[in-house]
Amino acid sequence: MADKQQQEERDEGEGAAVTTGALARRLGVSPTTLRSWDRRYGLGPAVRADGRHRRWSRPDVAMVEDMCRLTATGVPPAEAARIAKQRGRGPAGGPAAGEPTPPVPVRGDRAGGGLPLGDVRQESRGLARAAVRLDAPEVQNRLNALVREHGLTVTWDEVMVPTLRAVGRKWASSGDRYVEVEHLLSWHISTTLRSVPLLVPARPAVDAAPVLLACVPDEQHTLPLEALHAALVERGVPTRMLGAAVPVEALLAAVRRVGPVAVVLWSQARSTASVPLAQHLTAMEWGVKGARRSPAVLTAGPGWAGRAVPGLVRCHGLEDAASTLGGLYGDLLAPPSAAAHTADH
Repeated sequence: MADKQQQEERDEGEGAAVTTGALARRLGVSPTTLRSWDRRYGLGPAVRADGRHRRWSRPDVAMVEDMCRLTATGVPPAEAARIAKQRGRGPAGGPAAGEPTPPVPVRGDRAGGGLPLGDVRQESRGLARAAVRLDAPEVQNRLNALVREHGLTVTWDEVMVPTLRAVGRKWASSGDRYVEVEHLLSWHISTTLRSVPLLVPARPAVDAAPVLLACVPDEQHTLPLEALHAALVERGVPTRMLGAAVPVEALLAAVRRVGPVAVVLWSQARSTASVPLAQHLTAMEWGVKGARRSPAVLTAGPGWAGRAVPGLVRCHGLEDAASTLGGLYGDLLAPPSAAAHTADH
C-alpha cells in the first residue's frame, strides 16, 4: 500500500496523470467527493485507462481545482461545475480560451447546502455544504485552513458559530434529520480547537496558577468552553479543562487542589446556571493566614444572561473572556518584545 502511494506521488511530481486518491490528497477532499462530482456533474477525467480506472490529466486536475476554488467562495456546486468545465474544456458556446467567466452571485441559502445560514461569510457556506455531504476530510481541511488564515477568534465568531447555529435550526425543524450533520461538524470543530497550538503560533504557558474551566452541573455543551481553552493556550495562559457537567463536589475539590487564579463557569441554558454555586466559589479561600487568596469567578454563556451578581465577572464573547482572563496575569503575559525591553533596562 505504501509503495503504491509513493508511486502515485512520484507520478504526480513528474507531471503524469494521477489517480483519484493522489488528487484527493492534493486537494484536501475525499475520493468519494471526486467520484460524486464525476457522477453528478460530469466533472471527471476526460480519458480513463482501460476504460475503467480514473487517471486525472493536468487539464482534469486544473478543472477540479477550479471547482474547489469556486465552491469555497460560496458558488453552488452545480453552477461551479458548469463554470469549471467551461474554463477547462471550453464547450461550444462557452467563453473563449483565457477569457474569464463572470462571477456567479450566491443566492439565498442554496450555497449552504440547504441550511438557513442568512447573511454570513462565504466560508460558512462552503463549510456548511461539506458538513451536509458528511465529507469529513473536507470539513477538517476547511476548518484548519480558516484558523491558519484568519486566527481562532474570527474563525470561531464568524464561521464556526454561525454554521453550528444553522445546523441546529435545521435539526430543530426537521425532527431527527440533520443530527448527523451537527454531530460531525461539532466533532471536527472540537478537533480543530484542540489543534490550535499546531495551527497558529502559541506562547509557552507561564509558570503560575491556572484558570479552571468547567461546565456547571447538568450542562453538556462544551464547544464554547473548548474555544476559550484554545484562546487561552494561544495566549500562554495556563489552564485546566474539566469539561461537561462537573458535579459540585468534584468542582470544589478541584479548586482546593489547584488553587486557580480564576474559575470559568459555562452555562448554555438558564435552567443550568447556578448562582449559589458561583457565589460559593467566590467565598472559597486557601493559603497561609495573612496571605489567603480567592479565585476570580467568571460566568460565561447565555444561561447567565440577565443575572448580575455582585462579585461575579460576566463575560460576553470569546475575545472578552480571553482578554479578561489574560489580564489577571499582568506582566507575566507581556509581549516578548516588551519583556526583553524591560530586561535591558
